[in-house]
Amino acid sequence: MKNGEVKLVQYFMARGKLSRSRFPIGIGDDMAQARIPKGNSVLITTDMLLDGTHFDTKKHSLEQIGYKSMAANLSDCAAMATIPLAAVVSVALPKKFGAANLKKLHKGIMSAAKKYNCPLIGGDMTSWNKPLAISVAMLSTPGETKPVKRSTAKTGDLICITGTLGGSLKGKHLSFSPRLKESFLIAKAGANSMMDLSDGLSTDLSHICRLSRKGAIIEAAKIPVSKKADGLSGALNDGEDFELLFTIPALKFEKLKKQWRLKTKITAIGIITKEKNVKIRMPNGKPVNIKPGGYDHLK
Repeated sequence: MKNGEVKLVQYFMARGKLSRSRFPIGIGDDMAQARIPKGNSVLITTDMLLDGTHFDTKKHSLEQIGYKSMAANLSDCAAMATIPLAAVVSVALPKKFGAANLKKLHKGIMSAAKKYNCPLIGGDMTSWNKPLAISVAMLSTPGETKPVKRSTAKTGDLICITGTLGGSLKGKHLSFSPRLKESFLIAKAGANSMMDLSDGLSTDLSHICRLSRKGAIIEAAKIPVSKKADGLSGALNDGEDFELLFTIPALKFEKLKKQWRLKTKITAIGIITKEKNVKIRMPNGKPVNIKPGGYDHLK
């Protein structure tokens, strides 16, 4: 490790001091060590973000980019109602990126890490002749309930979401709040399935239905569309909403609404059906098939 890298590691260590009781080994060694309660388990998620796909270094600040890279993984924890434990971050930096820019990126990463109590315990960095790439791996532990999966929606469940949808194309995806508090309440209320909306409602609802071997019908008039969205199409297809999509029995949803005290709204927009197709009932009352139109990583 060259002298410049050593100084950067020391800089990161000074700005992210760890509890040695929880993390006996942290930044600076070949591996980090995290202690978990006896009998518990660890869940693992990872996300890769690329300049030109998930952010634009010509338009977005490095602090925003760093924040988003952590928040996207925190949203995965929320998707299954698990408690963030720790994260490691690896970056591939463009040549001549510089220490000052790396510190700005780190500042954004740490802002999310501190806000949501998910310490940064390690990582890696390299440089190449291509745009900035960031990979975050995150560990979490189960909350008060079992982790909520995508594949367990039941016929008759209400289809519900948190917040509003659409508008990521206008910058909403850079400053979102992972719905961790919301997810714990939803799981405790008895949600049968849940995931975060990263690829768009039209695509992500199809994932739940496919994995649960169910169908769905949602009501266009009930979908809460963000003021930043380009109408219903944006709400269905923009992606990177990072809201929660969950299914829950109707009586349990009514009880959840009565107990809800958070600012984030929860809205029932449809119902899970036996038929293995996904439909939307348009404002004119006509149901039409939904074609997944959100982000596709292989196109």
